[in-house]
Amino acid sequence: MDAQPHWRAGTAASRISYKNATIAVCAFNFLLAAFFLHSYFLSWPRIAGGDQFDSAQLRYIWESEELRRAMEPVDLIRRVKEIEQEAYGEHGMAAQDPKQTAAVDLSNRLKDLRAGNDGSSQKALEEWRKRKMERARQRAIEKNGTSSAKTR
Repeated sequence: MDAQPHWRAGTAASRISYKNATIAVCAFNFLLAAFFLHSYFLSWPRIAGGDQFDSAQLRYIWESEELRRAMEPVDLIRRVKEIEQEAYGEHGMAAQDPKQTAAVDLSNRLKDLRAGNDGSSQKALEEWRKRKMERARQRAIEKNGTSSAKTR
């Protein structure tokens, strides 16, 4: 008997080639894309005459816009702008860039740190380093002493 793999068994009509399967998948993808595009374009509002607003809807839209404009704190916004202009005018910071002011502030802070880093803090740091080195040396001596005692 002629042994065929299980995917080759069957009649010629039941076989599907890679070419036919690729065509079927592409056709399915095309139909799916057409469906999505159709539903997307149907969701757009029709402005060119399909849906007209009646007078009640137009009045409702107009009143809601008027209410929204009336609720804006125009006086408060104007006063805040005036205060900002006064503050910048007094200190002369209007001409400076925010990045530049941040850089100047950072530079001043670094200078303050260096000024505070006087000799006494340097001396304390050196003493701490010496104590740390001494402790490390003691641990190394103890470790070597215990390791040589174990080998005896």
